[in-house]
Amino acid sequence: MIVYCNFEELTALKAGAHQVLEGYVPEQGMIAAPPEERERVAALMPQLDGDFSVTTLREQGSLLHAVAIIVEILRVEMESLVTANHPAHEVAVSAYFDFAHVFSVQTRLYEVGREMEALVELVNGDPVADELARDFVFPD
Repeated sequence: MIVYCNFEELTALKAGAHQVLEGYVPEQGMIAAPPEERERVAALMPQLDGDFSVTTLREQGSLLHAVAIIVEILRVEMESLVTANHPAHEVAVSAYFDFAHVFSVQTRLYEVGREMEALVELVNGDPVADELARDFVFPD
């Protein structure tokens, strides 16, 4: 299954991923993403050059988790810039759009996962187990 991403979404994903990997901390006293979250985002980086080809539920879950990490850092950055500046300030508006683009990708990944899960359950007649999440392949 393919999750389509436009240029703005990919640009925002890359920017957010770089922030996570560089240990970005938007406000003093906050803690950067833990190493395991940075590893998930690092694994996502090679895929940020176009649409996502999602072939298994396990892969979808991994992509969703990595994108959720990026959404969270961009949300915190957006809130920080809105409160430090005016909501209509250029940096706050830019941060909002980065957050919104990545949030949109996260939502599409989530919906694709729900569709994949429903198809696996329909074909097998049982809820999705770990083995099926790993082995049941969806073609593009």
